[in-house]
Amino acid sequence: MRDKLPPEPPGSEVTPEKLYLRRREFIKNAGLFAGTAAVVGGGLYLLGMKRTRPMDGFVPDAGVVDQPVAPAQGLFSTDEPRTPYEDITTYNNFYELGLDKNDPARRAHLLKTRPWTVVIDGEVHKPWTVDVDQLISAFPLEERVYRMRCVEAWSMVIPWLGLPLGKLLDRVQPTSFAKYVAFTTLEDPEQLPGQKSPVLDWPYVEGLRLDEARHPLTLLATGLYGKQLPAQNGAPLRLVVPWKYGFKGIKSIVRITLTREQPPTTWNITNKREYGFYANVNPAVDHPRWSQATERRIGETSRRPTLPFNGYADAVAGLYSGMDLKRDF
Repeated sequence: MRDKLPPEPPGSEVTPEKLYLRRREFIKNAGLFAGTAAVVGGGLYLLGMKRTRPMDGFVPDAGVVDQPVAPAQGLFSTDEPRTPYEDITTYNNFYELGLDKNDPARRAHLLKTRPWTVVIDGEVHKPWTVDVDQLISAFPLEERVYRMRCVEAWSMVIPWLGLPLGKLLDRVQPTSFAKYVAFTTLEDPEQLPGQKSPVLDWPYVEGLRLDEARHPLTLLATGLYGKQLPAQNGAPLRLVVPWKYGFKGIKSIVRITLTREQPPTTWNITNKREYGFYANVNPAVDHPRWSQATERRIGETSRRPTLPFNGYADAVAGLYSGMDLKRDF
């Protein structure tokens, strides 16, 4: 069946159209790039660039310390082979640190993740402004080995370390008016030089319905592979929602706000036609410019079928009972 699967989207399609055009204009104006990037297949390209191995000479965990790891939660963790640490930490979208996949690793040293304060506010009975290490120490950390599916049609298997978001929400006690949870990334162009560009509206913002946020699968990640989360992967705190496309996983969180109304989200602001609020992995709903029926797992050469809800349908499909998942994409 593999030879009957749709071909990989070309590199020019993998990059979202609006972002692709805005980036080209920005790069042209900055005098950083001349000519047009080659168009090549693979679902792993950004402006025609491909990299499936760590950067030569780069030490991905320099300065990263070990964290205590709780036993893997069998109910939530996949037994699929894990993507190597070096690939997870050197192949990554984090536009605040640059437009290319390897820019976040190259510029990670610019992001200072300590001290770091997180504000949890809005429709809660007990708002909390807390140092990130105090927040982390307040909850037992768990390891969750999750599939991660990027909207660009590549995927990984990542052993995250973190705390269930639902436990944090229980601590701040949402009011009866709380319906959604909004997240905000640090805004500091000196630490995050990508924010000096107009490629997106800054700061990066994301959101979930409250029931999605409280689902046992939803994680606030503080580490991976038993180590403190590297800056390029969203240290010190990032969101992981494994049944949704990876852009929902907002990085370097500084604020979590419970709201009555659906919050704005960065990619939906950028292009509503291509990026819905829910962003559930759905192989039956194509991106307007490429198929979502298959994906390429980093480290593999052939494509594999994409699973509904990224393989977590048994756990989460009930959240969307009665919804039109093609309309509410």
